[in-house]
Amino acid sequence: MKVKLEKSVNIFNKRARFEYEILDEYEAGIVLTGTEIKSLRSSKASITESFCQFINDELYVINMMIDEYKLGTFYNHKTKRERKLLLHHYELQKLKKKLKDVGNTIIPLKLYINNHGKAKLLISLARGKKLFDKREAIKDRENKVNIQRLLKKS
Repeated sequence: MKVKLEKSVNIFNKRARFEYEILDEYEAGIVLTGTEIKSLRSSKASITESFCQFINDELYVINMMIDEYKLGTFYNHKTKRERKLLLHHYELQKLKKKLKDVGNTIIPLKLYINNHGKAKLLISLARGKKLFDKREAIKDRENKVNIQRLLKKS
């Protein structure tokens, strides 16, 4: 039984830009086990329901789901567990300071493997959007589609 590994793994959080207003972005490394990285390389992960939280002055991603590796034995990992994020000390301090503002949160935007083969998580400091902001985003998206449709016809 062969498991197909993809060259480029890009897993997006599509709801993040709709639900949140992005304030700042950071690239963080992730501490993973062997079976987790193997499962991630075959694109068996999801970050749609995940968020980041400080635990003992360290940043962790919570609710990130990485499926169990098919060929893993009893050494397999838990699908949902807290995974430590690797950032510089000054970035952690900056994020912690900005989190104290009301309504700010840290959410993952993209999970990928970089050119050096390391798993990276693009996280962002974000603020939740109000209902009318979401309606505006839907209207803008529909307008873009209509403009593209008209340009194709002419």
